[in-house]
Order: sequence, then structure tokens, then C-alpha cells
Amino acid sequence: MADPARDTLPLPDYDHLPIGGLESRVRSLSADEVEELLAYERSHADRLPVTELLGSRLEQLREGAEPTSGDPGALRPETGEGHGGSPVSPATSPQPFSPPPHGTPDQRGKPKGDRT
Repeated sequence: MADPARDTLPLPDYDHLPIGGLESRVRSLSADEVEELLAYERSHADRLPVTELLGSRLEQLREGAEPTSGDPGALRPETGEGHGGSPVSPATSPQPFSPPPHGTPDQRGKPKGDRT
């Protein structure tokens, strides 16, 4: 059964946000919303870097900081963006400029000269 508090959090899919994405996205939240996330975090995963980040942001808001728009380009795993895989493929990889000393099936190894 799903945790009902999870569905009402101010950030969708909060549990799956990387800390780097979380840091830029909590800037848009009010003090009450940050308190809600902090309480949820402490009662569930209680990850020290996350509680420190949320506590620090809550302190900033209480000292007069205003919520901002946050970073719209932050990682958003809940939308499925950024999971396209690696852009590297055999077609985009460079060709080796010399074979290894033992050779390959296409290129024979080269002797290192006279060894006596």
C-alpha cells in the first residue's frame, strides 16, 4: 500500500530525486513546504545530506530569503528525461591508431626487433 503522505508532497516523485536536482528545486518552495519535506525525510529515509540541505534551506527562508524559481533545467526523473542511454556507439567511437603488441585478428602483431 502506498504511503498517503508521499502523494501530497510539494515535489512530485520526491523519493527518486537525486540530491543535485533536489537542491535546485527546493529553492521554489515556501518554508511550510520545506518543513513538510524535512518531516517526511526524517520519518522515512533520513538521509543526512538531504536533511542538512533541507534544514539549511529552511533556515535561509526563516532569515528572510524568498522562494525563487529554482533551476528549470534540474534533473527531473519523474518525467523520464535523461534516461536515453549513452550516446557512444561503435559508429561514433574512434578507430585505434595502432594494434596492441600481440595483434588482432585483422592486424598481426609486430615483432619488437632482434632480441638476443
